[in-house]
Amino acid sequence: MMKPKHQRLALGLAALAAILGASGLALSALKDEAAFFYSPGDVAGKPLPLGKNVRLGGMVEKDSIVRGADGVSIRFTVTDGKAKTLVSFRGVTPDLFQEGSGAVAEGQFQPDGSFVADNLLAKHDERYMPPQMAGKMHKTDSLEK
Repeated sequence: MMKPKHQRLALGLAALAAILGASGLALSALKDEAAFFYSPGDVAGKPLPLGKNVRLGGMVEKDSIVRGADGVSIRFTVTDGKAKTLVSFRGVTPDLFQEGSGAVAEGQFQPDGSFVADNLLAKHDERYMPPQMAGKMHKTDSLEK
């Protein structure tokens, strides 16, 4: 029979081992799912992170959106003011996606320096307010006056 002191020590070591094991499993799972964020200037003139899912963010350049004849393919240029990257996407674009606005594309860089996106997110500026909220605020303002 173990002394109570040794039992507490053994239980403490077992709990520590379980916590370390769970942490290791969680980190290894997250490593595969983590998408790193790059801007066009971050990868300009540097080796591209090929074969990895990453996020590319910046502003959609004016007059760069070209829609495909199939209605779901789109090509556009993302810029951060330092460099530009050509992005291809096949799917439905978000409502806020437009030239001159911010966008984040999730996908992979290609050996030629272009980017193929699996998912496209449109960013809005800090003054953006959903139409439902904007309408309510105007109604509230008119009630107070």
